[in-house]
Amino acid sequence: FGLTPVAIQSLSLYASAIIENNLYPPPQPKSDWRDAMALLSEHSCNQYRDFVRGNADFVSYFRAATPEIELAKLPLGSRPAKRKPQGGIESLRAIPWIFAWSQNRLMLPAWLGALAGIQSVVKTHGEALLGEMSEQWPFFRTRLEMLEMVFCKTDLWLSEYYDERLVPAQLRPLGESLRKELKEATLFIEKYAPKGSLLSAQPWIRESIELRNPYTDPLNVLQVELLKRTRDKDNQDLDSALMITMMGIAAGLRNTG
Repeated sequence: FGLTPVAIQSLSLYASAIIENNLYPPPQPKSDWRDAMALLSEHSCNQYRDFVRGNADFVSYFRAATPEIELAKLPLGSRPAKRKPQGGIESLRAIPWIFAWSQNRLMLPAWLGALAGIQSVVKTHGEALLGEMSEQWPFFRTRLEMLEMVFCKTDLWLSEYYDERLVPAQLRPLGESLRKELKEATLFIEKYAPKGSLLSAQPWIRESIELRNPYTDPLNVLQVELLKRTRDKDNQDLDSALMITMMGIAAGLRNTG
């Protein structure tokens, strides 16, 4: 809100959304829509937990493939990045968890499990119901649009580059399996997007992402090199440069930070 035109536009957007919701209440979800969402939630949650908590090597992969450990050096916030100096997933706070995955452009917390959940709906209720929910239920359509936005911000090549440079060879199959699922999920969601392309209903968001990516992508490449060097040897100048890449990537993605 530091810029007057942006502040006015944002306030206008909020006000119009409230007015629209009051004048045109969203449709009440049908019972089969609710059943489908319950099934989707169950299957997506199970897959997410199975991968994150059920894989013995996951925490090691996470800490190698992202700057999670280095986030503690950022001069931001009043609380530590972890609840305990040592520990597993449970010891990590929510914001650093999201922040770390956005930095390597995998954005894992936003989409892992979505494919399994949606496929379970198609298998049980059929594609027709999924299409009906997408077209007639704003709540569900919004969730799909959020996934579309996240998929546009992910980058398979950059994620693989982080793995190649930073992750031990024995842990890289985890990254390969995640990128494979990300690609499948992106193609699956694309089928139900208007006009069959991501964010086709919100072209201004897609354009904004495409305009920022050429500036954000080089920061990711630079960050990988800085992570590699700082992990090999402590250097205050390299740490300072690394912090700048973190803040730059966060600003470019506009999700966390």
